[in-house]
Amino acid sequence: MTDKEEWVVWNGSLGILDKVTIGHIEDGEGGRSAFLAPPYDVVGPFSLDELEARGRIAFGACLVMSRQKWRENQVDLRLEARKKRRAFLFQPDFDDDQEHREVLNLPMEGALKPSEINAAFRRLAKTAHPDAGGADEDYRRITEARDSLLEQFASAS
Repeated sequence: MTDKEEWVVWNGSLGILDKVTIGHIEDGEGGRSAFLAPPYDVVGPFSLDELEARGRIAFGACLVMSRQKWRENQVDLRLEARKKRRAFLFQPDFDDDQEHREVLNLPMEGALKPSEINAAFRRLAKTAHPDAGGADEDYRRITEARDSLLEQFASAS
């Protein structure tokens, strides 16, 4: 009856949620393995025995689960997927990032806070600003570095 039963396929990174059925099933020494039915027939082979016993199985970025497991876990799965997508989308551009960090004398690795970026800018602006005896070019460079590093926070809002 498994090939007629509806299961849930969830790929949080792509935001795919759909109902599926089991397609091709093979019996082997280690138990039954299966593929999902079209259009998800690229998902497989996975252990059908494990899916039926646990109600959930991971295959790559996909989760195949019973409708009951989905009802129980959907809130946590959606929150986890949103967090991963945001982390991926808001990764800094490390080529530009490194140069801007260097200009502001900030650590080359790790996450930065807007307050750290602004503090580094203010510290350098005290001597780089033309009114304080600095050069226009130096002040422009630190301003550009600050603005570029802070831009990633503005686009994340």
